[in-house]
Amino acid sequence: MYWNGHGMNGWGWFAASLTMLIVSALIVAVTVLVVRAVQRDGTDGRRVAVPDARRAPAAEGLLAERFARGEIDDDEYERRLAVLRRHVHGPALS
Repeated sequence: MYWNGHGMNGWGWFAASLTMLIVSALIVAVTVLVVRAVQRDGTDGRRVAVPDARRAPAAEGLLAERFARGEIDDDEYERRLAVLRRHVHGPALS
């Protein structure tokens, strides 16, 4: 009944190792897909934009470039800059 001495030969170890690698890769792939699915808003597949204080300088820089090119005037620049800073830092307390 058991002609191999109740043990696993080299091919058995290879098959077990290969199976473990495949199962581990599947677990990692499923985890990555679930995390990416949770981060999406569900409407068009793009990631949800999270307001972040680190993005404020980039937005202010773009606004400054538009002002420098003459696309917006100084009143418009000041108004939009105030809106940007209010949204990044939260509503001002009076």
